Amino acid sequence: MNPERREPAYLLTEKQVADKSEIARRFLDARTRLNANVDKADNFLVKRFYNLDHNTYLEGAIPAKYKELMGLAASACLRCDDCINYHIIQSCRLGVTRAEQEEALNVALIVGGSIVIPHLRRAYELLTELYG
Repeated sequence: MNPERREPAYLLTEKQVADKSEIARRFLDARTRLNANVDKADNFLVKRFYNLDHNTYLEGAIPAKYKELMGLAASACLRCDDCINYHIIQSCRLGVTRAEQEEALNVALIVGGSIVIPHLRRAYELLTELYG
């Protein structure tokens, strides 16, 4: 049985997160600008991939906040700072605590090893701006 998928109930808007963090603001501004360039290409396969990505993080059998934490851990293991920032911001918007995000990053450190440390440092900088 497939559970109904729906948009998550965000507790914060992107603007509210951007107002808390200069790192988040710069990231969100750049992402919006760069996505506009991709959108202009009107590429069917890119649109399909973006749609899959969006639908993956909807509420379902697994709550969206846990999916964002999984995305955060995977992104740290894959060493993608843009993805790490995105998942930290989305997690914050969903009400995930700093402690929960730090635990997800702990999993990434164990799975990914010491190569994750430089990305961990930047993640903690964003967490500090968002949560203090």
